[in-house]
Amino acid sequence: MANHKSSLKRIRQAEKRRIRNRYWAKTARNAVRRVRKMTDKAEAQAAYPKVQALLLRLGRKNIISKNKASNLCSRLNIHINKLG
Repeated sequence: MANHKSSLKRIRQAEKRRIRNRYWAKTARNAVRRVRKMTDKAEAQAAYPKVQALLLRLGRKNIISKNKASNLCSRLNIHINKLG
């Protein structure tokens, strides 16, 4: 167990951040899944901007890497364009 006040605080902070990061990463995965499931192109196009904004924001905050956020947005856009 930690012996210093600062290390105890650091443990508390790290745990809080871990939980917050897991929540947002899971939320992003579910949002991407939800859009991928859509079969109506208009509906998917309407939902895409919010999902894209979420992914890019998480990329900026390093919850997911910038490249992963960009790749997810790109693949999602390609998927939406293929819908008939």
